[in-house]
Amino acid sequence: MFAGIDEVDWASMEHAYGPADDVPTMLRGLASADPVEREVALDGMYGAVHHQGDVYACTLACIPFLFELAVDPGIADRGSIVELLTSIGGIDLDEDDEDDLDEEEIEGAANYAMAAAAVAAGSGVFCELMADEDPGVRLAAPLALAALHSHPARVLALLRERLPVEPAEEVRLALVEAAGRVALRHRGLAGQAADWLTRLAGEGFPPGLRLAALAQLARCAPDALPGDVVRVVTGLLRQLHPAPRRRSGAAPEADAQAGPAEAVVAVDAHAEASGTGEPTGEERTAPVTMVGQLRALSDEETASGRTAPWTADLLRTLHVGLDDRVAERTALLTHQLRSPDHRQRIDALRMSSGLIRAWRGSYEELVRLVGEQLATPEPRLAEAAAHVLEELFGLAAPAADALAARVAADPGAWVQDWPSGPPGLGSAVKALARLGDARAVPALAAALERPEVPHDVGSAIDHMGAAAVPLTAVLRRRLGEVRLDERAYDRAGPLLAGLTALRADEAVPEVLRVLRGAPDHRGGWLRTAALRALASFGPAAHTAAPELRTLLHRPGAASATEAAQALWAVDGDADAVLPVLIEGLQAERDHERRSALNALGGLGPRAAVTAPRLRALLRHEEPWLRVDAAIALWDVSGRAAESVPVLLTAWEQNRHVRVRVAECLARKGVAGAGSDAAHALRAELASVRRHNAMDGGFGSHDTYDDERLLAFCRQALQGKTGKGPTT
Repeated sequence: MFAGIDEVDWASMEHAYGPADDVPTMLRGLASADPVEREVALDGMYGAVHHQGDVYACTLACIPFLFELAVDPGIADRGSIVELLTSIGGIDLDEDDEDDLDEEEIEGAANYAMAAAAVAAGSGVFCELMADEDPGVRLAAPLALAALHSHPARVLALLRERLPVEPAEEVRLALVEAAGRVALRHRGLAGQAADWLTRLAGEGFPPGLRLAALAQLARCAPDALPGDVVRVVTGLLRQLHPAPRRRSGAAPEADAQAGPAEAVVAVDAHAEASGTGEPTGEERTAPVTMVGQLRALSDEETASGRTAPWTADLLRTLHVGLDDRVAERTALLTHQLRSPDHRQRIDALRMSSGLIRAWRGSYEELVRLVGEQLATPEPRLAEAAAHVLEELFGLAAPAADALAARVAADPGAWVQDWPSGPPGLGSAVKALARLGDARAVPALAAALERPEVPHDVGSAIDHMGAAAVPLTAVLRRRLGEVRLDERAYDRAGPLLAGLTALRADEAVPEVLRVLRGAPDHRGGWLRTAALRALASFGPAAHTAAPELRTLLHRPGAASATEAAQALWAVDGDADAVLPVLIEGLQAERDHERRSALNALGGLGPRAAVTAPRLRALLRHEEPWLRVDAAIALWDVSGRAAESVPVLLTAWEQNRHVRVRVAECLARKGVAGAGSDAAHALRAELASVRRHNAMDGGFGSHDTYDDERLLAFCRQALQGKTGKGPTT
């Protein structure tokens, strides 16, 4: 084994962390009889030689030796080596990818292509490994064939031949998954694969296999799914996760009519009493490698006695395949959240979060069931539910009572302290506050009394609205106590944000103290926060006018613009602020120019003299700047003709500007029934997918922003003018 490995000039190559002269040690480590040494070697291969999917020259040089290891029956953990080969050789570059490559990426693309060719050339060995004695090898081989073999029809036939004789359940599921992958990669074979999967999904096969077949049908041939797919899947889940049965010394049977909270109480209480729960942190040894951590998670599932732990993967695949069939996915998740198995409910919570974040629909019952999980004694389940509700904002309303009960029952979770960084509000408190529910006030009041105020308390108060008015006094007192040193912004920022949200003009003295005493270090941020607070107070802050006039001429476009906005809000002196805002249009940073544009729009016709400058910005390369210029021009000129085409073009080119554009259209109320604007708004309302849904990523305010977009679209089409929805 490893003939010629020392003849390779490894030192001339590099991997993710430098010279590749340690690669031979890693390869020999994969062949070690010591499981720890094998794990460290595999971790090194993924961490350096194949770092985040990259392919280096040393990665290519490893391929022949990895094949040697994969076919040697004397080597342990060969399934992991097959998976590594599959990852190295399974990267496809489509035409769009190739068009986007720059010069620095060309070499990497060539490495990907060579790796794919090299692994594909040796992929015939995976056919032989389908019958290997090692079930781990048999588990990895089908997916390797589906991804790499150049004769997919032969692969599909081999999968069908192997299934009746394969003894291991998880391997049988891998065979089915491989068939789905073949169908997706080679559409000409989709019909054959779908026919086979349809038969496997029918009566007479084990429930796990049927569920796997349905999941793959959802991916590659959704039209072939049975019309009652939810009923079928829920029935299979009942077979895979039967309710616990009462027996002597065993956990009491969960009441079929009980809610999930009652069911998990019965099962988990018995586990705790019998001492068969999960081992404590002291009893477990934390893995030191990425591969070890992943293996530990899998081992934990097995050790916990979970029935069919692979069900979650199949359900995730099924949900991805069902795609925009929101009603069916919601019904399926509703069933999952009623399961007596709290792990299945944790899986369902994660899937519910992904569904609601990406797709629009009717989620009242689903959200209510998410709220029920807050009452369970399983901490991971309750915590996961709180995290889901935190991101839903107004959509969490059906769970309001459950959130309030959770908050009242657990004051220790009102604030979350972190090893590094400032403390933050707990998820349940944040979710309740985002509903504007007055029952969050005691938790927020307690948070404001802490030595270090949570960084997000101001944004929570913003969503509370008038319900948070009782917090004004403590906000003022804490702001008056803030030391105006180099950490003043960290301490005062959340307090100023809260007072701004409440428009608490009685806090003018405390805000002026901060404004006047802002330190040099990070003082700009602190002054900006104080100026925004004064602007929110409006004419009631007239005593601040002299201070604001002085700041108009302070160096720094950002501070001057903020001071101008505050002065306009306080005493409406357009003559004083207009020159400052015009100068702000020339700022170097786009965000400072946008701030000036928004301020000019606020002046309305009093800033009409700036119209030529605003028209020039309609052709700016930055889309957000074009949008802000178009809105400002509309505000100062009173004419829509020049602005609306710019806004609608931006709407089509950059989906992320849609909330801003729709807010403008709602405020203006000019989206006539037959207009292009009305057409765009109606098309948005007809879409099932959220405008900001991303594949592989998300933001904490995605659902909130999309719901605001929908509200603005409806308001604009109804022709009602006004500020529009803010929550």
